Amino acid sequence: MKCLILILLSMLVYGCSTIPTQSPSHLIGYKESGKASFYAMKYQFRKTASGDRFNQLTDTAAHKTLPFGAKVKVTNTKNGKSVIVKINDRGPFIKGRIIDLTRSAFSEIGNLDSGVLSVTIEVVK
Repeated sequence: MKCLILILLSMLVYGCSTIPTQSPSHLIGYKESGKASFYAMKYQFRKTASGDRFNQLTDTAAHKTLPFGAKVKVTNTKNGKSVIVKINDRGPFIKGRIIDLTRSAFSEIGNLDSGVLSVTIEVVK
């Protein structure tokens, strides 16, 4: 009986961990341009739409439609700096913005004081 419970429990845990670790091949090369912003501190450690705990120190992001686990190169169009992030949340929900970054990812490509950056995003491997 204990063995059966352990098997069922492990199947449940495995079944809940299906977020891909790389971008679906048919999306590689997809590009989009628009504005990037970053998350407010109040979201720290809350659950994202994918079920991950949000962490400002990781290179993750929110996008309205790209699948969870997609790897996206975000490039600041003004200075050419880029960062690769993993999509693990939905948003942003402000018109004209195409991606929300963690503070860590945003600061790699621009100054946090700017609040919003013009960017190009590209799905990569």
